[in-house]
Amino acid sequence: MKRILIIQPKLEQSIRQLEQELHTNSPVDIVIFPEGYLNENVEAACLLAKQFNTILIGGHRRMNDKPKDRAIIIDRSGTVILDRIKYSQTSFVEVEGLNIGHILCDELIVQGIKNESEVDIDLVIHPIGVGMFSEEQFQEWTDEARKIAIAHHTMIIGTSHADGSYRDAGVSIPIAYCFDENGEVIFISKNDVRPRLIDTRTNLVSILL
Repeated sequence: MKRILIIQPKLEQSIRQLEQELHTNSPVDIVIFPEGYLNENVEAACLLAKQFNTILIGGHRRMNDKPKDRAIIIDRSGTVILDRIKYSQTSFVEVEGLNIGHILCDELIVQGIKNESEVDIDLVIHPIGVGMFSEEQFQEWTDEARKIAIAHHTMIIGTSHADGSYRDAGVSIPIAYCFDENGEVIFISKNDVRPRLIDTRTNLVSILL
């Protein structure tokens, strides 16, 4: 994996923003998007993954499920290779030689990496729903993500939607971040929803317009 695109779309019923980012920034190896963003548009996302030869990692919703949010990974062929319900055990999926872990939103705080197996993790993806509701929460979540990076010696990347507030709290601070395997900051974004592109060969980050 070389090029990872992190996006912060607004929550929408379609996946128009994801499609637009793929048209604008392709080719990339992985696109990471927030919890719940796909809604029930999984089939359309699979077609995009195949069309753009890109791995898609984020979250979707099944409105009749409880909890409704699910972790999802779609490979380059458009095949769903992970579809895990929120608050279940953390799944690890090998994708093109990388062992990828996937945690959803407040699983970061509630359970962290919840798996009894001893596995080497190359990358943890952390799709977040709405933005942070306070500066204190922003600090807490980035601190916890750093701890996971250090404890598991893995890169971790998180991203939220550009809009929304938790339970009508009235405050939403969009967040995206990346820590390397030593817990060093690659980037932390607060109230800046421009897409980021990471070249994992160098850990250089480009901010896209």
